[in-house]
Amino acid sequence: MRVLGVDPGLTRCGVGVVEGVPGRPCTLVAYYVVYTDPADDLALRLLHLDRSLAKLVAEHEPESVAVERVFSQHNVRTVMGTAQASGIAVLAGARAGLPVQTYTPSEVKAAVTGSGQADKAQMTAMVTRLLRLDEPPKPADAADALALAICHVWRGGTRSKLAAAADRARRGGAR
Repeated sequence: MRVLGVDPGLTRCGVGVVEGVPGRPCTLVAYYVVYTDPADDLALRLLHLDRSLAKLVAEHEPESVAVERVFSQHNVRTVMGTAQASGIAVLAGARAGLPVQTYTPSEVKAAVTGSGQADKAQMTAMVTRLLRLDEPPKPADAADALALAICHVWRGGTRSKLAAAADRARRGGAR
């Protein structure tokens, strides 16, 4: 399974692509950070993010997209930008006809490190180890996006299979 993970942000949006199957180590395909200039008009920043994500989806042809779910932060301005970037990421997957799954930061941390309370350094170290990289992906937004993709391979793949089996059972039972 090839997954494109997105750590949404309006100024820096991390994007990571991995391949793998549940229960096995994943393989790095690529990672990026899409930057927008805070001095630019909001509409232009969102358009740049939209075009960049659409290009990466077309280039890497993932089977699904994993996006970090926006959670409440103290800084309303930051959470608004993150929520807008998140919407663009979800739209990029949906526009390509791909399943999109969102994960909370604690779900990603638990899947990748075993602890929902892991800090940034622990997450980056585990992503580096799990993908067998010589050095940590930088900046942290890229490592976070790779963690989302790994989480989806390990958890989302199973989730999708269970949902498909339940759907088949419902359809089979209705006949």
